[in-house]
Amino acid sequence: MKFLLTSAGISNDSIRAALVGLLGKPIDQCRAVCIPTAIYALPSGVGDSWLTLRTLDLGWAEYGALELTALPTIPEDCWLPALEAADCLLVGGGNTGYLSHWLQQSGLGARLPALLRDTVYVGVSAGSMVATHSLQIDRDHLARAGSIATPTSRRTRRAARGATGRSASSRS
Repeated sequence: MKFLLTSAGISNDSIRAALVGLLGKPIDQCRAVCIPTAIYALPSGVGDSWLTLRTLDLGWAEYGALELTALPTIPEDCWLPALEAADCLLVGGGNTGYLSHWLQQSGLGARLPALLRDTVYVGVSAGSMVATHSLQIDRDHLARAGSIATPTSRRTRRAARGATGRSASSRS
């Protein structure tokens, strides 16, 4: 499996070069399918969907769009061959929860492991996040690492300052 997970897509030459390296051939010799589904769950999604499609059209030999919300209502033979033939699957940004829901609801989530044996997955923002193992945040791990404050760590700092709010060294 080959993944290129980005926050803003193919936004500079080094990311583009990384994509070409993963593809193993020039972009203009590759087929790509873009999934813009996540953008529709944002207030500006309908207007921004064209921007997602345009931004990810990098000059592919073939380029198409697949809307996950439509998949449960159409036969697989209408969309699965395009995914199987694609060199690259581009999954756009937007609302991560919405995208995750429709990946599962559409059945594409279950098919991704097999599809990605030969296809490069490019995630943009939400498209990158759904490719991770889990979106769950372990607050205990973050607290142990000192990345977030916990009620205990706040009490400890207050106790060190004393009841007046001044540090122990500033009291007389």
